[in-house]
Amino acid sequence: MSTSRSFVVGLDYGSNSVRCVVVDCRDGATLGTAVWNYASGDAGVLTDPANPHVARQSPLDFVAGLEKTVPKALAQAKRTKGFAAERVIGIGVDTTGSTPIPVDRDLQPLAAQSRFAKNLNAMAWMWKDHSGMEEAERITQVARQHRPQYLAKCGGTYSSEWFFSKLWHCLNTDRKVFDAAYTWLEFADFIPAVLAGLTRPEDVKCGVCPAGHKAMYCDDWGGLPDAAFLKKLSPTLAAIRPRLCQKAYTADQVAGRLCAEYARKLGLPQGIPIAVGSFDAHLGAVGAGVAQGRMVKILGTSTCDILVAPATARLPDIPGVCGIVNGSVLPGYYGIEAGQSAVGDIFNWFVTYLCQGQPGLHAELTKQAAALRPGQTGLLALDWNNGNRTILVDARLSGLLIGQTLHTTRADIYRALIEATAFGARRILDRLAEYGVKVNEVVNCGGIAEKNPVLMQIYADVLRRKMRISGSSQTCALGSAIMAMVAAGAEAGGYATVEAAQAAVCSYKDTAYTPNAANSRVYNELYALYCELHDSFGVKGATFDHYNVMKKLMAIRQRASA
Repeated sequence: MSTSRSFVVGLDYGSNSVRCVVVDCRDGATLGTAVWNYASGDAGVLTDPANPHVARQSPLDFVAGLEKTVPKALAQAKRTKGFAAERVIGIGVDTTGSTPIPVDRDLQPLAAQSRFAKNLNAMAWMWKDHSGMEEAERITQVARQHRPQYLAKCGGTYSSEWFFSKLWHCLNTDRKVFDAAYTWLEFADFIPAVLAGLTRPEDVKCGVCPAGHKAMYCDDWGGLPDAAFLKKLSPTLAAIRPRLCQKAYTADQVAGRLCAEYARKLGLPQGIPIAVGSFDAHLGAVGAGVAQGRMVKILGTSTCDILVAPATARLPDIPGVCGIVNGSVLPGYYGIEAGQSAVGDIFNWFVTYLCQGQPGLHAELTKQAAALRPGQTGLLALDWNNGNRTILVDARLSGLLIGQTLHTTRADIYRALIEATAFGARRILDRLAEYGVKVNEVVNCGGIAEKNPVLMQIYADVLRRKMRISGSSQTCALGSAIMAMVAAGAEAGGYATVEAAQAAVCSYKDTAYTPNAANSRVYNELYALYCELHDSFGVKGATFDHYNVMKKLMAIRQRASA
């Protein structure tokens, strides 16, 4: 690393807002921060009252977010002695995904055209859009018959949250939009292209993270699914294959260099490198210090669990995970992704829609839930309010709550919902263990991890592992900044490797949560019942006699209340 002081910009595009941070390359200190909430729809999300599975966003909001946040973050950083915008050496980008955007031949979003300005199908298809369920199921069927290797790397089932499900659904429901799109760019690839001023699809450097985890990309079979396979789905879908990603790159590589237009608009040096884009959760794991044996859990509206394993060793295919992709998190390592489709969203649903409460009710219910002992509620829930991402990979599943009595309270249900998400997290760990992937420690990041000690203790007790918290409250943005440091290189003031950058800038909070043995014993009983319901409702052909479930819940409640 150069001895002169240098800085990078990290951009973190979340579900509802974009965050920009200015980071000191020496120690990862954040010198400037700015956040801008997307202007369109409800908290940035465009929905369709006629179809609850639709979730879209305006790509124009994504572009506006650059001009709204970067100058503000730089202005804040200028208050720090020694900072100068001229010493910013790179930009890193993370986004949600899979969030594909239909663009024209010049890489401009179709949503920017007046004829498509109000067309939901011309917008960015948000990660939690499940409107392509039928297409996802058909992709899975065809792949099982003709290309089983495609599914082996993404858990055995293709998801409606993913790239080709969305493109094919657009083709099936809005041919005008599909035909107008010259190509489709993942959100994570779109922002670096905008910053670099690219206008030719062949100049876009796609990230291996979005391509591998959501679009079945793998160098072993030449990149994206072959045209012959896509033709079995639809000849029209296959026809755009040459205009999609041809080669994918790790996030430490240079996607392009800052163009004159955005250098002027943002107040940054022209020509500085822009790192290849990646998903927020994956770079959040980088910012939280992910390493072999150390899983990072990003707790938010949904959760994403990220692990790595050396690419030098053979890694078995793991049914039900969201993907095993070489280089998707750290170069030289397989990135393993799992997660839950809804966690914070479940708590918000309960507070906002069922309790008709304001955000402050979360704190009140958490306090009341903290006074309850494990098993005291007599309740058990399944955490599938937005489908199951891992390990069942089934968007058609839904939530379940059993054990209610005439004495059940809001706090009882709130705690049961927290416990359900913890049981879902443990089910993922158990699946990983079945295939030899060890998780020795869990590092948590996100607002829930920092603000809700009750939830964190429940997770420690259910998962039977120590739960640590990342030292940064902005791990995704920090992960983007780390990739910018490596893309810039050691000679420019960055780092030669991601591991070297992590060693310098990643940290952990002093607060940690250790399992309570007595609580864990009770949760083991409840978890066994959870697994019974999990397999009964989620696994085709599974048969269970549920006669004793309610009775066992009552017995556990009586013991806990004694």
